[in-house]
Amino acid sequence: MTMQIKELASSPSRSGRHLQRYNQGFRQVVGCIPYRTRKTNKSSTVHETLVEDLEVLLISSQKSSKMMFPKGGWELDEDIELAALRETLEEAGVIGSLGEKLGEWIFKSKSQEKFHEGSMFSMLVTEELDVWPEKDVRQRVWMTVNEAREVCVHSWMKEALDAFVCQFTHRQIVEEETLTSCRLELCRTEELRLSIGAQSKFTFDETFLETCTLHTNIEQAGLISRRYSTDADKSIVLGIQSLKRTLSLQSFVKS
Repeated sequence: MTMQIKELASSPSRSGRHLQRYNQGFRQVVGCIPYRTRKTNKSSTVHETLVEDLEVLLISSQKSSKMMFPKGGWELDEDIELAALRETLEEAGVIGSLGEKLGEWIFKSKSQEKFHEGSMFSMLVTEELDVWPEKDVRQRVWMTVNEAREVCVHSWMKEALDAFVCQFTHRQIVEEETLTSCRLELCRTEELRLSIGAQSKFTFDETFLETCTLHTNIEQAGLISRRYSTDADKSIVLGIQSLKRTLSLQSFVKS
């Protein structure tokens, strides 16, 4: 899908309403809250990304300096995820990984005096383009969550921003619980105790693998391994990387 989205960067933005989706008379629109981690001088053994460490991307209206998140019409020839990515590229010139849907909102368009149904997603930005379809008619600005809440012109988008903060905070809690659970299981194995003393590679017994499989998945195992990078935690990194390979193999066999 990334290549499909990138191809749109050199094309004009979609226009017209002949493919527009409607739900019970409400025009359906979809958009994103693009975000990234701010560059700071922080350094710690286990770095937790807090909401305060994030920046979100807002864009100006085509006709004024009012700020908002990218959004636009969801059309009949695309699914909702593709529509969200397309609109974000066309209006804000960024590409990224789409998160979970933040919710749906009914709002009234001030310019058209009609009701719309808006859906919003979070999107972790992985690439910021220098050229995009609406570069000449919009400004884009990175800012903190609190700054975005102050300047965003649409109240329903502010609610979407609050939903993003709740979603992000909940995900951090789940990841921390997963990390704690797996670390406790690691510490229960004789192999880990030997590896801590001898700094040697260790293996996992069946009980450990069964327990960690209940508490994590391949993506979470990858996240955890990235969050330990010091010499003191090398043995834990080795263990979790081994777990990740094992879980990948299990998934392949099951499929």
